[in-house]
Amino acid sequence: TMAEFTGGDVYQAKFDPKAYLEYFTLVAKGSMEEEYLALVLEHFCKTFTSGQVRGKILIDIGSGPTIYQLLSACEAFGDITVSDYLDQNIQEIEKWLKNEPGAFNWTPVVKYVCELEGNRYEKEAKLRKTIKQLLKCDVHQGNPVDPVTLSLADCVISSECLESACRDHESYRAALRNMSSLLKHGGHLVLAGVLQTTFYMVGPHRFSSLFLTEEFLREAISSTGFAILEFNIRNTGNGPISRPLSGIRQTRPVYLP
Repeated sequence: TMAEFTGGDVYQAKFDPKAYLEYFTLVAKGSMEEEYLALVLEHFCKTFTSGQVRGKILIDIGSGPTIYQLLSACEAFGDITVSDYLDQNIQEIEKWLKNEPGAFNWTPVVKYVCELEGNRYEKEAKLRKTIKQLLKCDVHQGNPVDPVTLSLADCVISSECLESACRDHESYRAALRNMSSLLKHGGHLVLAGVLQTTFYMVGPHRFSSLFLTEEFLREAISSTGFAILEFNIRNTGNGPISRPLSGIRQTRPVYLP
């Protein structure tokens, strides 16, 4: 219900990046979190090493305090902009970018991606060089990175952002339109997230998640002006906690609204 929606002010006050990052310490094998992480890393690897999704500029909307979603993307794009709504998430990425003490250790995740790609080199150094800007963003604004005006991107990526930021289907559609305004005609939108869930926990705090179905997503993405090139869904977890996860929804605009 609307009363349960977690607004931006609550996120600013209660979202703890360090507690969130605990999920990325590659928890016990077979756990739902690890299964999800492995799934999205494999799909990002496939998407960005296939040669079909590449170019100069990539914008990541709602990066959170994480960089896992960009580890394969830096092989296909030379200019990456990272963005998030929360100051504390931006500060966490900044710490990693500057290699400061206390920055999150992404080494196990990086090694996993390097094995997937068959690469054995300094991927973190490459990603640090490729990230050119770190910006505040708000998907509810016509230009999500206002007051900055960015060059139109070849690719916009967003992982587990819109379902957290949007109160209802109408605001989800509007956010998709706002994100699409950052893309060149013919550019790619790559999305990943969780289906059919209403909340998630970070430390002791509960945050709302918009209940999404495949049918709604297909319709919303298509009506925003994208041709869906690929749509992957995988069920993860065991027993009653099982829930469908969407992998990569890789789409290309037929036109920009």
